[in-house]
Amino acid sequence: MTTLLAQLRAEAGCIEEFLVALDEEAQAMSDSAFDALNAIAGRKTALLDRMAELDQQRESLQAALGFAPGRAGADAAAAAGGEPTRQAWRELLALAEDARNRNLHNGTLVYAHLDFTQQALHFLQARAQPFYGPDGVRKTQAGAGTRLAAG
Repeated sequence: MTTLLAQLRAEAGCIEEFLVALDEEAQAMSDSAFDALNAIAGRKTALLDRMAELDQQRESLQAALGFAPGRAGADAAAAAGGEPTRQAWRELLALAEDARNRNLHNGTLVYAHLDFTQQALHFLQARAQPFYGPDGVRKTQAGAGTRLAAG
């Protein structure tokens, strides 16, 4: 049977991997490397699934040790586990808070990019003057134009 300390360390390792993915995501957005985001999102999803699985395993372990599920039970189990377990629990909580903050930051970046793109589209649509007609002729004034392609 896995010890609580080993379980907490496994959860911490998974969150550390998630933090790496979050950093890669932020860097990709900063570099406008949007084509990389799909693969990163896939990794994030897999890591989130793994974190949920590990959380469930910890809750089962807590119950097997006689502690209630949830945060209160985890706090009590960690306190009863001795100093290394208490320290691992504190580190896990700090990592989880860091992940939450970085994920919120990345979400803010996504919405900032989206807002910028929407504003640019609205500007272009508001200023839309047909420079080229469906026939490929550049419109310089009403009814006149310069043919770019013969067809």
